Amino acid sequence: MAAAAPIIQKQWLVQGTDKGFDGLVYQDAPVPKVGDNDVLVKLRGASLNYRDLIIPRGEYPFPLRLPVVAGSDGAGEIVAVGSKVTKWKPGDKVVTLFNQGHQAGPVTVAASKTGLGGCIDGTLRQYGVFNENGVTRMPKNLDFVEAATLTCAALTSWNALYGLKRLRKGETVLVQGTGGVSLFALQFAKAAGAAVIATTSSMEKAEFLKKLGADHVINYRENPNWGEAARKLTPNGEGVEHVIEVGGEKTMTQSLQAIKMEGVITIIGFLGGPKPKESTMEALNHVCTIRGVYVGSREQLEEMVAEMEKHDIHPVVDKTVFTLDKAREAYDYMWAQKHFGKIGIKIE
Repeated sequence: MAAAAPIIQKQWLVQGTDKGFDGLVYQDAPVPKVGDNDVLVKLRGASLNYRDLIIPRGEYPFPLRLPVVAGSDGAGEIVAVGSKVTKWKPGDKVVTLFNQGHQAGPVTVAASKTGLGGCIDGTLRQYGVFNENGVTRMPKNLDFVEAATLTCAALTSWNALYGLKRLRKGETVLVQGTGGVSLFALQFAKAAGAAVIATTSSMEKAEFLKKLGADHVINYRENPNWGEAARKLTPNGEGVEHVIEVGGEKTMTQSLQAIKMEGVITIIGFLGGPKPKESTMEALNHVCTIRGVYVGSREQLEEMVAEMEKHDIHPVVDKTVFTLDKAREAYDYMWAQKHFGKIGIKIE
């Protein structure tokens, strides 16, 4: 039986968007009460996303309700359940769902306003109360910090490959860089029996991508026309079925060069700039789908967890793992781009 929760806990609160990271406050707060349909989770691990960095900087384009406990990504152990909860019991290990209201099917406007760490208190705290449908089973093959990375980056990647046009064995996926979503996409694609072409600017990172399973790695600094180079690496030079598009303005031109007819370019970020130069008519010219995603549903998260167990997939977590009291340092570390893979935070 799990130990009873204390009355007071530590947490990181985003107070506003006008002070940058100085708007993050580490404070004492009451452990929240459990409602009839809720579970109380002793959080053991958390992880940061680019989203977490831009929320206190006032650059996040989706709904916010501030002040809010920071962080969407969390994994932990259930220590108490509400009187009407039947699917969970104390001791169960769980992972948080990013948009608590996105249970299945397409995301809705209402569900988009239920994001942890944005509209609903998140995971950078010792204890969290979530609706019983706001968590899912944690993979048995992962530890808490590894599992905490699944909520946003992994689920976004899974949705990109399976949410609209399901990836099939023998197809080709193009992933850009070594961010969390791209690395998960590489791992998921290889597990599905697909080929993977990856881009990077570093020889060191190229070697890591190959060890992770990439079939081809293109240095985009050495080959600025990497989209055409990627196309030439596909059967009959027809192009790739899926592109994980992270750059926005600077990379979309090349993604369009690489995509196969009826392929899908999934936009998951805008690291290269928020205003794509390419006209939306390019989707017609290249006979492809350009799609934006907002993480994914509980149903997709459950499917993904099962596949990660089946193929014993482990997230790539940066060698530096922070503790909850050092979370502000983790923000600075990520903003300075010192990380490789996901940034883990251990919670005691």
